[in-house]
Amino acid sequence: MLKLDHVVFPVRDAGESLAFYRDVLELPLVDAHEGDDWGSYPWLMMIFALPDGGEIVLVELKDAPRPKYKDLPKDVRHYAMAEGSIADLAGWRKKLRTAGVRFWEEDHGAQQSIYFEDPDGVVLEITAPPTRPADTASARAARAVQRWLGAHNQPQA
Repeated sequence: MLKLDHVVFPVRDAGESLAFYRDVLELPLVDAHEGDDWGSYPWLMMIFALPDGGEIVLVELKDAPRPKYKDLPKDVRHYAMAEGSIADLAGWRKKLRTAGVRFWEEDHGAQQSIYFEDPDGVVLEITAPPTRPADTASARAARAVQRWLGAHNQPQA
């Protein structure tokens, strides 16, 4: 069975990102690596541990162009972490307000979520309760994908 191990994304200011992930999110910095040629850019990789054993990995590529996400909806690309219960979200609201981090909330029925951006505009989500994926493929999901593929993958004239 697959389990998410880590996510990696670029940052433009390692110091600002370190302060955000270590001090605001309170994730421990567990490792760091550096080098002088990742796609011809000097680089620093910072690895932060998540409580379930996963990791968030941030990479600063010195003088690399900033990713261009501005044309997409803000939350179409985001990284979600989970708390045990909806009541646990209250502590996150307080922590984010105290740190001056703007956030918004969404009601997803059985789940509630808080969304906010890191210093680079990466959208993070804290949701509760945790998602419980189905053990087997859903027929409803398969039908939805087939409808999409049928409607959006027509040959171009």
